Amino acid sequence: MPDEIYVSTDVEADGPIPGPHSMLSFGSVAFRADKTVLGEFSVNLQPLPGATSHPRTMTWWAGFPEALAKARENPEDPALAMPRYVKWLRDLPGRVVFVGQPAAYDFLWVYWYLMRFGGDSPFGHSALDVKTYAMAMVKRPYRECVKDALPKEWSDGLPHTHVALDDAREQGAMFCNMLRVNGAVG
Repeated sequence: MPDEIYVSTDVEADGPIPGPHSMLSFGSVAFRADKTVLGEFSVNLQPLPGATSHPRTMTWWAGFPEALAKARENPEDPALAMPRYVKWLRDLPGRVVFVGQPAAYDFLWVYWYLMRFGGDSPFGHSALDVKTYAMAMVKRPYRECVKDALPKEWSDGLPHTHVALDDAREQGAMFCNMLRVNGAVG
């Protein structure tokens, strides 16, 4: 059985759902359980035809103008970018598992774009939520499992910038640290 590869992924978007709104960028970092990084993928995407920005999301983005500007640099056509992402995922040396925080949001976007523009999802329906895993480990309610309330030993001190690739690195390293603490890796 090939190793599972944990693909920590963060999405930046201009609204709550794909279709009426667009994914602006996403970044993925492929980790082995021992925190070995196997590769990174990131891309900024052109808006979907006819899609619009959601006012509430854009109000949130107003607090992070540098990150928004970074997400708009050199955007690519999703019809070209997503097949490249599918190839990158398929070239990884194991079975891919999507890792997100929150996975319900990030996986929604990536899965929709993969199916629409890539024709398939190498993840299938395999999506793991870091916050849910934290809840099980610390035995606290889900809504209390925000990053600042989690054990400091889980953090590598990587920045959370709202730039997709930065945030994917941060949450992936934390997830691998959680696996180690939980005894899932040697």
